[in-house]
Order: sequence, then structure tokens, then C-alpha cells
Amino acid sequence: MSHDDFFAELGIQRDEDAGSATDKPKSRKQQRLEKAERRQRKRRRHWLTSIVIVITLAVAGVVGYKAIGIMRDVQKQTTHAQDYTGDGKGEVTVTIPEGASGLDIGDILKDKGVVASGKAFVNAVKNNPKGSNIQPGTYKLKKEMSASAALQALLDPETKSDHTLTVSAGNTKEMIKDRLKQVSNFTDEQIEAAYADTTAIGLPAEAGGNVEGWLAPGTYDVTENATPTDLVMQMVARTIAQLNELKVPKESYHTVLTKASIVEREVAKDQYYGQVARVIENRLEQADDETQGKLQMDSTVLYGLGRSGGIPTSAELADANNVYNTYAHQGLPPGPIGSPGEGAIKAVLNPPAGSWRYFVTIDLKTGETLFASTREEQETNTKKLTDYCSKNKEVCEGDEGKKNG
Repeated sequence: MSHDDFFAELGIQRDEDAGSATDKPKSRKQQRLEKAERRQRKRRRHWLTSIVIVITLAVAGVVGYKAIGIMRDVQKQTTHAQDYTGDGKGEVTVTIPEGASGLDIGDILKDKGVVASGKAFVNAVKNNPKGSNIQPGTYKLKKEMSASAALQALLDPETKSDHTLTVSAGNTKEMIKDRLKQVSNFTDEQIEAAYADTTAIGLPAEAGGNVEGWLAPGTYDVTENATPTDLVMQMVARTIAQLNELKVPKESYHTVLTKASIVEREVAKDQYYGQVARVIENRLEQADDETQGKLQMDSTVLYGLGRSGGIPTSAELADANNVYNTYAHQGLPPGPIGSPGEGAIKAVLNPPAGSWRYFVTIDLKTGETLFASTREEQETNTKKLTDYCSKNKEVCEGDEGKKNG
């Protein structure tokens, strides 16, 4: 807007200082009057400009004051967040859910009495390069910890390990029961009740009411309010999901898990899984050969005896009362003898081609295993195991002993 437009908006008319060439000469009186009017208009313009400047400065001052106040509040919140000092005292169990943000975790810790304020924990997370690495799970912490100490504890795997259940491939339901009792206050009766509640744990009818083989290997978080039924249900669900992912027909669940559990228990190295799976198939398919359709697996005999390692005696191998004795009975045992891992299941579903009917692990420490197609070859290989055991009696007679098929 021009100066003329500006003053026109204010209702002030601006006169031209110089008239046209045809204007009549003005009298001295008239000239004095016009000069006085120009001075008055000039004073009004100065007054209006001063008002505009004052108003502008006042508005800027108010905005600036508010901005300074906001910054002061932010700074106060950041630097003066309430916090404890030290590593804390006592003990408290805290569960961090999946997808929790730093703010969420801070609120959880505050509610549990671990930290003095969620804001202090958020600040600690921001100041730690590893602050975003907190994993969901259940942790054992202390009360009244400094925010930085609480963060360090959440980043330490040891604070979580006491509330983590690990099921290893080959574990039996009895081994898993012992582990469940270690990670929580569950009793034998509670765990056995969970095993038996087939509806609550989602155990398929194909299992015949027995959870053996259906408790999937893996790591499970034992949350603060978890029950044995909750945990067993997770294991069964994981097994079913794995079988479905591998496209195992429902009617084959039981057979596949039984074969895979034997593969898992018979060799210590997964490089042999496929060959053991082929031995099982060859023996089951050729019931009229020298093996007479008997698997002759030490692992099944030992399972029936309630043991997980060692080498069965001649008397134990001849005991037909043991329904898991595959030296005395043809075909597969009644069911799985442990929890097979994915590698063993895949080996059963797609075993390599081969004529193997026998195998023997000749070094129980390294797991070295030899395979044979004839009895003569097997006898030669077995002599190597005999020689090994004569030099390592404590191994062959202990829990490490395995594997003679």
C-alpha cells in the first residue's frame, strides 16, 4: 500500500504541494493557512505511525514471553524429572508387553514402584544408544531404582532368564515339567493337571491324550500371572502351527512326530537326521528282510525304561514288557519319545535316498555316526563302538550314551 493509500484509508486527504501552471496566485494569508494545515497533517501522521509501532512491539512482546515460558516449562520437565538414586532394593516382577514404547515402559515401571517417574525413564532411554533394544518379556527388577539402573537391568539378559522357559529339542515331558518347576512355583500336580486337560491346552485327538512330542522346542516367556496350562497351550499351539506350515496332513501328525522324535534322540548331529529317517523308512517298509520290520532303536528302549541316555543291557533289550522296546516289537512305538525339532520333522518328511538299515554312533562325545546297508558292515562299525566304550566306560555307562540302530 502506498503512503497516499495508507492515509486515504485513515480518512486523511493529501494535498499537492505544487499547483498547476494555470492556478491563480495565492494571498499571503491563504499561504499561511495552508502551511499550518500541512504541519498539522504531518503531526497526525507521526502520531499514527507511533501508535502502529507501539501495538506491533506489544504483540511481539506477548508472543515472545509465552514462547520463553513454554521453553522454560519443557526445560523444567526434562531436567527436573523425579528420579531415585542407586540400584534399588527388594524385588519385583515386571512384564513388558510386545510393542511397548519407552513411555509405556516408563509408566509400567512407575506403577510397579521401580522408578520414581516415567519421565525419568524416558530421559534415560533417550540418553542411551541401546535404549531402544528392550525386549518384551518378564523381568526380575528391584524397587526404587534410578531410571538409568532400571534401563541397564532391562538390557541385561540375566534379569529375564529366571522367567524364561527353554524347551530343547529331544526333551521329554518329564524334563519339561522339571524346567517348569524351576522357572516358577508350579507344583507337580498343577503341571500334570495341565498335561491332562486336553481341551484347555488344545491337544489334537491324534495325540491320544498324551502331550509327549507335542511340547514344541523353543523359548517361552513365563509372565507374572502365567499358569502351567497357559504355557503348555503355547507349546502345543506352536507344534500344530509348525506341522501345518510344513503341510503335514492331520491324520499323519502322530506318525510324523513319533518318527521325528526317534530321529531327534538317536543322533547328536543334525547332519545325520536324513539318514536316520531313511533307516526308519527302510525297516518299516521291508518287514521280510533280516531286520523283520523292527526298528531296534536304543532311544525307544531307554524311553520305556524312564531313562534318556546310556546303552541298554542285553536283558533290557530282550524285555518284551517294555512297549517301547523296538528290539522286541515290530513297527513304531506307541507314540513320540520326546519333542522333535523342525530339522528332524523335515528329515522325516523328505528323507534322502539310500539303502541304509543300520547305524551306530562310535564316539559318544563327538557324535560321529556310521551307517551300513548290511549286517556285516554294521558288525564292523559296532566293534569300533565297543573299542571306544572300553576306553570310555564312564561315558557309555552314563547319561551321554546313545545311539545304536
